[in-house]
Amino acid sequence: MRHNVKGRKLGRTASHRKATLNSLITSLLKYKRIKTTLAKAKETRVVAEKLVTKARKGDLHAKKQVMISIKDKEVVKELFSEIIPKIGERPGGYTRVIKLGRRMGDAAQMAIIELVDYNEVVTARAEQQIN
Repeated sequence: MRHNVKGRKLGRTASHRKATLNSLITSLLKYKRIKTTLAKAKETRVVAEKLVTKARKGDLHAKKQVMISIKDKEVVKELFSEIIPKIGERPGGYTRVIKLGRRMGDAAQMAIIELVDYNEVVTARAEQQIN
């Protein structure tokens, strides 16, 4: 029975699952929007929300805690200098999961996970890539 069992295993060992989630969080903070499977998106949302909440404190200890999960120093710098000030006093709900259709190859349910305050930034970047 699965009473009160939190989290998803994602078909991976614990170390592989942790590495996958850290990679997804790094990509989310770098590109502001990523496309992945629904299960990975939901699990990434949980971990990313906790990480951003820690980062909102802004002190050295918070920065070191964030750097445990995010190895890319540029992404950490961007998190503290751009993302946290833009979030402001929002008490939570920094990310949004949008369900998409099923993937062609294996019919996996797909989703987009994005940072809530960055809708116009992502669309502007997409328009630049088109032109």
